[in-house]
Amino acid sequence: MIIVMQKDASKEQIDHVIDRIKQLGYTPHPIYGEQRTVVGAIGDERGKFRLESLASVPGVETVMPILKPYKLVGKELKTKPTVITIDGHTVGADEFMLIAGPCSVENRDQIITTAKAVKKAGAQYLRGGAFKPRTSPYSFQGLEEEGLKLLKEASDITGLKIVTEVITPTDVLLVAKYADILQIGARNMNNYALLKDLGKINKPVMLKRGMMATVQDFLMAAEYIASEGNPNIILCERGIRTFETATRNTLDLSAVPLLKSRTHLPVLVDPSHGTGIHDLVIPMSKAAVACGADGLLVEVHPNPEEAFSDGAQSLLPEEFDELVKELIKYLKLEGKKL
Repeated sequence: MIIVMQKDASKEQIDHVIDRIKQLGYTPHPIYGEQRTVVGAIGDERGKFRLESLASVPGVETVMPILKPYKLVGKELKTKPTVITIDGHTVGADEFMLIAGPCSVENRDQIITTAKAVKKAGAQYLRGGAFKPRTSPYSFQGLEEEGLKLLKEASDITGLKIVTEVITPTDVLLVAKYADILQIGARNMNNYALLKDLGKINKPVMLKRGMMATVQDFLMAAEYIASEGNPNIILCERGIRTFETATRNTLDLSAVPLLKSRTHLPVLVDPSHGTGIHDLVIPMSKAAVACGADGLLVEVHPNPEEAFSDGAQSLLPEEFDELVKELIKYLKLEGKKL
């Protein structure tokens, strides 16, 4: 339910409503706006009729139900876009988030060479997998903590912020020690234990869309994180599995403006995983800007033909530099900047 306070409601009246929501067994989520305060009451929907009694409380203008199943990440409770600040950089406003790096951290020379190149080109964040969930148990699984240490060294050298994946609840605190943004991969979008644990940390989380997830499935996964207390969620469209076999996935760019109409969270696009084809990354990156994305997640490798994973979809550093130069023209049209 949403409790809309009157414009002239006092702090005492707002606090009283928050206390009553707690007494009724719900979790209050106040949104303090310029014109008025709105308080969301989140909890078991079976007893929501009890919240209707708050309509008679002094200072309350109206009580209404939240119609969407995703209460916290939807726009019914919070209409203004969420802007997440990470060490001076923002995502969700007019600054375009550019994350680049290899699929996996392979060795020191590889990750530091890549970090220097993408930093020079204009990226603000370095991606790289230290823990790699792979379809085959015989594929490279990542360097684990050694990979995290190499990412940290590359970050110290270049100043880039770190984006890396966590794949199990037991690794959350370890990865959080090194990463600036913790990524949930497509395979883990429905790992509810992991979502809940990431909802309890004080760091931004990047949630990638599952391979066969609907938009509502995607937002409900984000709701798991938000419901545990972490509002700093970044969504990432990375393609879905369809009957088409010409590309690795079908990059659903229509999901970007659709998500923007349903959630206040920032939305990124991963054209590398979204297509799986090196030659499609640059044109789909431009299209992502045009459809309203808040940033990109791009795979870059200094020697893709020798990459341990996903070499076919990785750009060379000089190609990434070309991409950034092309993007600047599109970003200007959309009122965004790097």
